[in-house]
Amino acid sequence: MNNINQLLVQAQAAHDAADWSLVLQCVQQLILGEDFTHPDIVKNQEYLQELALSILEMGDFQQRWEIAKLFVRLGNVAITPLIDILEDEDAEEELRWYAVRILGDLKNPIVIPPLVEFLKNSNDEELKAIAAGALGQIGQSAITALSELLASENTRLLAVRSLSYIRQPEIIAPLLSVVQDPLVEIRAIAIEALSSFHDPRIPPILLKALTDVAGAVRREAVLGLGVRSGLHSSLDLVAKLQPKLYDCNLEVAEAAAVALSRMGSDEAAENLFQALISPHTPIKLQLEIVRALGWVKTLSGLEYLQEAFNQLSSQTLWLEIVTVLGRVSNSTLSAASAGILLSILRSQHPAVEIVSIKSAIALSLGQLGNIDAMEPLISLLAENNEVVRLHIVAALKNLAAETAYQQLQQLLNSATLTPDLRKGITAALAEW
Repeated sequence: MNNINQLLVQAQAAHDAADWSLVLQCVQQLILGEDFTHPDIVKNQEYLQELALSILEMGDFQQRWEIAKLFVRLGNVAITPLIDILEDEDAEEELRWYAVRILGDLKNPIVIPPLVEFLKNSNDEELKAIAAGALGQIGQSAITALSELLASENTRLLAVRSLSYIRQPEIIAPLLSVVQDPLVEIRAIAIEALSSFHDPRIPPILLKALTDVAGAVRREAVLGLGVRSGLHSSLDLVAKLQPKLYDCNLEVAEAAAVALSRMGSDEAAENLFQALISPHTPIKLQLEIVRALGWVKTLSGLEYLQEAFNQLSSQTLWLEIVTVLGRVSNSTLSAASAGILLSILRSQHPAVEIVSIKSAIALSLGQLGNIDAMEPLISLLAENNEVVRLHIVAALKNLAAETAYQQLQQLLNSATLTPDLRKGITAALAEW
């Protein structure tokens, strides 16, 4: 008796003994093994399906979870019994949940009609949501059936959710038909899904949605316009998005900051700066704007960060500005960013006396990799603070570890070295 037959016999014995853990092990070995296409397995596919269904019906949650993954390997033979479970109102809810999930995983158009009927007739909202997700998984072939469900108020939301999962151009027309729906969630889902397509019908819809009464819809419209930087001139997007920085909904305002950063223009940077320094802007939004000015990737964006550093009085914002300046990756802008950090370091700004900010400046300079920062960083070692010193050592290693180490050793022999700096250099070399 070959190994396949042995496993089949063992699986049957375990089934008769209701040992679902052992049945699962045997089925896993047979279905996931290299011999899955062996004639002995192929001719026993229906039997393997029966074993899998037995585990699904009788096993515990974990066993059901494991066996559910294997139905895709069994293919279409399992569709009919799974549909029977779906349609059985007396079946255990968890079992029906798994049946719906597996039907979606199979992605066979055959399951579309029963899933659609289930959406129309079931009163179980959780199972209906899973069925809607299953239809979305099936993809393009389910679009027509889902579009028909838009006509009914009872199934429209679930249909829109399902269509939004498919992300094929064929969903554009049905979703355009619901962008003015009375239900906020439907409008928001439709706008979000439409935003992923570059279709000339969509930008006017997004611009109109900027004034929607619902914050969730406005936010999706802002985010959708934010990924259309190529249209920023023709649609005057900076001017359209700027008012959203002052939206009464904080999530909309934060989305506007991100969207404007993607425009990559000096005008966008200026609008972000004005919102940043406004006394009415909440700190959470200010932090988002600081990051956005770093993402604009213009020299003006960095200069506005420097100006904001000098105008604002929040330690939280000072720290964020210094951190953002250290994340600039553009080679041209990184030199400017390092220059701004060095000017802050040399200034009499009160932030420079704060340990956390001084440490952040050191780390940012190290990340930018500008060798001009080496001497100012070494001078900082005169600070009698271990945390700052550790960050300076880390920054010097990032800049040029060997050069920095040699320079520290040479300085240690200098007769003009101040006691504080000598102490700091000695400690730094010990940390090295």
